[in-house]
Amino acid sequence: MRLVIFGTFFLVVIANWLWPLPLSLPIRLMSSLLIIVAALYHQWCRLSSGSVLVPEMPRPLVILFNWAFGALLFLTVLQLVVDLAAVLIALIFWHPVQIGTEARIAIGGVAASLSAWGVRNALIVPPIRDIAVTLPGLSPAFNGFTLLQLSDLHITTLFPSSWVSAVVARANAAKADVIVVTGDFIDGSVSMRHEDIIPLSGLTARDGVYAIPGNHEYIFDYKEWMEALGTLGFDMLLNRHIVVRRDDAALVIAGVTDMAAGRHNEPVPDLESALEGCPPNAPVVLLDHQPGNARKAATRGIGLQLSGHTHGGMIRGLDRLVARANRGFVSGRYQLGGMTLYVSNGTGLWPGFALRLGCPAEITRVCLHAPSRTPT
Repeated sequence: MRLVIFGTFFLVVIANWLWPLPLSLPIRLMSSLLIIVAALYHQWCRLSSGSVLVPEMPRPLVILFNWAFGALLFLTVLQLVVDLAAVLIALIFWHPVQIGTEARIAIGGVAASLSAWGVRNALIVPPIRDIAVTLPGLSPAFNGFTLLQLSDLHITTLFPSSWVSAVVARANAAKADVIVVTGDFIDGSVSMRHEDIIPLSGLTARDGVYAIPGNHEYIFDYKEWMEALGTLGFDMLLNRHIVVRRDDAALVIAGVTDMAAGRHNEPVPDLESALEGCPPNAPVVLLDHQPGNARKAATRGIGLQLSGHTHGGMIRGLDRLVARANRGFVSGRYQLGGMTLYVSNGTGLWPGFALRLGCPAEITRVCLHAPSRTPT
């Protein structure tokens, strides 16, 4: 099925865009070959690592593939739009379908530029995004308490140790009380990523560094990854919670496993277990990689849920489809009764489609506020 879908890219581009251009036959044939090579990017990933999710190739080559694959996607869409417009004009004015060389060159330039900008946006070390949340039941002792959220790092050859080090430095500079990582640390096995993940051990916060797995940890040696992340200093909240205290006041940070766990014979998300033994009336911040179960969490009195997984939809317009696959949640803040859900756009991105347009990456700093008291 993947070959059929991606094959559409090169068929449309070769037949409707490339071949009508006034080029010599050798150039057309060579260009057609390059288009096919770019369209089969994920097959080359499989050959390089055994998985379509992991391009074990030099970073410049992965960047080039992402640009070329993105350009093909945009060019396919633009060419289909031009084709449709040309047909409609031909029907209205009752003359043959005509698409000039200038139009083909123009949409080629637009596609290449959009893809280049999208890849650039994906590769940057993201800025801090500040949000404020009023948390029901929060003691004034916690007023101004900050959590820094990293999500969807997808550490790979595309996001290597140098990028991870820069993210860690920016995260630590935010001076948050707690740092949390809401899953999808990596793509690849522990042996593939052992050098690139080392900088994560430098994350530090006053009240601890906590994390949960994402669906990608289950694809690549889940148990080994939980052990490896533990040695880096992460307190993995696998269907359990911790309590942060300020004098007699308490704040609960709970975490659940990912919805993918059941497919890999691992413990499934269990919110009841995660909340068992919580201090009475203490507000709860829940870490759940995928936002799809947020409405259920809201019925359990959770005050704030932090999620990721969606990458914000990556491209404006495409985000609507991603939202449909995640029960309506894709990016930013949602209010579900008394619970705030925040879905991070992600700090990194899956290297199989590393483009961002209108859905910027982020390191999220969440500042908690106690509800204001009504004067009596």
